[in-house]
Amino acid sequence: MNYTTLIERAIVASIHAGKEILKVYEGEIIVEMKDDKSPLTEADKRSNSEIVKYLESTELPVLSEEGKSIDYSDRNNWDLFWLVDPLDGTKEFIKRNGEFTVNIALIKNQTPVGGVIYAPVINDLYFSIEGVGAYKLNCGIDELLALVSNENFIESLIKTSDKLPIAKGDRMFTVVASRSHMSEETTVFIDELKAKHGDINLISKGSSLKLCLVAEGAAEVYPRFAPTMEWDTAAGHAIALGAGLSVRHTDSNQPLVYNKENLLNPWFVVE
Repeated sequence: MNYTTLIERAIVASIHAGKEILKVYEGEIIVEMKDDKSPLTEADKRSNSEIVKYLESTELPVLSEEGKSIDYSDRNNWDLFWLVDPLDGTKEFIKRNGEFTVNIALIKNQTPVGGVIYAPVINDLYFSIEGVGAYKLNCGIDELLALVSNENFIESLIKTSDKLPIAKGDRMFTVVASRSHMSEETTVFIDELKAKHGDINLISKGSSLKLCLVAEGAAEVYPRFAPTMEWDTAAGHAIALGAGLSVRHTDSNQPLVYNKENLLNPWFVVE
């Protein structure tokens, strides 16, 4: 199946969602706490509304962090659907460090076949299409909107983007880790890498940008020995696959799968 038209729509949705997020980011940020004690802002809500609006025309179901109350009995027979995190890295958003993203993944039979990650403050757009590859483009939101205003814009977008992974020069073995969730198990894993590779470079990043850094070749590995949800990883998983990488469960060495009854991910490693 050709997923290009669907990912085109997801790219448009992510950019418009990013525009709504920036409107909130540039003003006062009011934080609510959800039932699970995680933070929620007006930006999360606006982004979710914008994404749902743009994805409606695809007639595919949407599972979003901000609409996750869909019962498993209603979604367990979904063959093709959207998995969305309208604002991944809300804590980074609140800190105003720019390390937050809009995540939209296309899931086919529990596997990501396309993904879009847009970081509106740092102007990075990542996207992946099964059979086509993964790409990164850095440009301002107005330029992006101009690029995607044309019908069938994906060809011009690919031509102006860098195909992942981007060739890297000689450098120290690099590990990317969470800025907010550095667990004891992660520290042990990193110590094992030090024993194998000698000195290593450690990069801390927020949100799904960690998966993107490995996909683009800026780091060799991203270990995650702390809780994540399916919408946190699906788009980044798609981009990693498009760059020839894997996202695997640390115990079984099997790829992460999506639309499980329990939407919590197992621990995993991207490499």
